[in-house]
Amino acid sequence: MQAQPPTIVEKKKPIKDWAKDDRPREKLMAKGPEALSDSELLALLIPGSIWNNTIEQSRLVLEKSQNNLQELGRRTVRDLLKMKIKGFGVVKASSVVAAFELGRRRQAALLPERPVMKDTRTAAAYLQPRLADYPHEMFGVMYLDQSGGLKHFGILSQGGITATVVDPRLIFKKALEESAVSIIISHNHPSGNLQPSKADELLTQKIKEGANCLDIRLLDHIIVGDKGYFSFANAGLLTS
Repeated sequence: MQAQPPTIVEKKKPIKDWAKDDRPREKLMAKGPEALSDSELLALLIPGSIWNNTIEQSRLVLEKSQNNLQELGRRTVRDLLKMKIKGFGVVKASSVVAAFELGRRRQAALLPERPVMKDTRTAAAYLQPRLADYPHEMFGVMYLDQSGGLKHFGILSQGGITATVVDPRLIFKKALEESAVSIIISHNHPSGNLQPSKADELLTQKIKEGANCLDIRLLDHIIVGDKGYFSFANAGLLTS
């Protein structure tokens, strides 16, 4: 039996040996960030490795996130480490998570610190960058003055992937402390399905009844996701 020739393992060429126009950093300097692909931009966040060049590592990180930046933005450091990509450890995972968090904060900072909630769209625009990207449910409350101006926004509870539990007494305690005239409650649905559950409807009704007793108006319950929002008020679910 004739012996088979040994398998030749092709070594990946390090980025420093690429053509200058193909190197992410040089391309960024020459053409601006918009000229780079998602994997190239991601590669600039992480240092090189003896196992993979940064482009290959970035490609694998994106691939394991369904090639979806919204999905990648929800990943924690622990989630990224579970991908088990050679040479991609805590330092690189932390850089990626930090970059997405900076992006969220920048988006949130574009809105005035104390905006006036003119309508559901305005409220949803404030809430989405603060809640939508979490991989678990977060419950927040907006406390408003007589003119609809935001006096305070706070996260009251966080839960699992499908549900969170909030104590209405905490909502009203803070409302009284802030002398709020009205409130908007909100939570995210990590699944992307924006339709309210039966538990969401029951909680909303309970909070509305409690607010009425304190002469505080519940203006809306908004469920947010990365692709939109659901408004109880717009759906006519606060009229009963």
